[in-house]
Amino acid sequence: MLEKLSMRHRLHLLALASFLLAAPRVHAVDLHKETVDAFDKYVSDLETRLERRWHGEGFLWSDSLPQRDQLQKGATLVQPARGNGNIGIKGGLIQDWMGAIFIPSTNLTSVLAVVQDYARHNEIYKPEVASALVRSHTGNDFSVFMRIVKSKFFLSDVLDTEHEIHFIPLDAKHVYSRAYSTRVAEVTDPDTPREHELPVGKDRGLLWRLFGYWFYEERDGGVIVECESVTLTRDVPFGMGHLLSPIIHGRPAESLRKGLESTRSAVLKNP
Repeated sequence: MLEKLSMRHRLHLLALASFLLAAPRVHAVDLHKETVDAFDKYVSDLETRLERRWHGEGFLWSDSLPQRDQLQKGATLVQPARGNGNIGIKGGLIQDWMGAIFIPSTNLTSVLAVVQDYARHNEIYKPEVASALVRSHTGNDFSVFMRIVKSKFFLSDVLDTEHEIHFIPLDAKHVYSRAYSTRVAEVTDPDTPREHELPVGKDRGLLWRLFGYWFYEERDGGVIVECESVTLTRDVPFGMGHLLSPIIHGRPAESLRKGLESTRSAVLKNP
């Protein structure tokens, strides 16, 4: 049968076999202090640049895009925030991506009601969010647990995560939020009697940090939602680029796109 397959199909089969054989061999790696410090420095510099937007100056980055009118037509805009979206640091890799959507025929109150309904995030953002629980909620501040599932090809990563999320209203039409992961633990053998968490920072390093900066503006008969997603993962070790590069490099943009589109779908389903 193999001789009847085209060369392209043969290459696809070989690639699939390679993933199947290699996926279990992604070895553990330690998250070092110098990597955390470099990530913290990157975030500090980013938040300094975001300060003007947090005060209402240039609130939406999509306003400066030539394809801005595509939002009203239902497009989802996703692009690197810097370079190709991947910033190498010692012992790790930062991914920084921006995205935007327009949700028609709604208002800011309705959108916030959906995005702040964290107990239902396992329904709204499935299958990436497998479960969610509000630890505490005071005013515009939330402490939330989420079990996150990241999958691509034959490699899956199940993570128990804790987040601190803060919403800041500027006025009746503008709100932004900052979401910080405070704990990310990889789970092995999930949904089995052997399920357990690996020590934090001593895992495969497919996700160590997950920060999100969200901007909501009511206008044009709907709400524009933007997000800048900043994540930290391991770097790609020599010899494993064929396995890890598509996962580590490509997954943040895909997750951002799916998250924005799931938000729009959930808002439009609500009466």
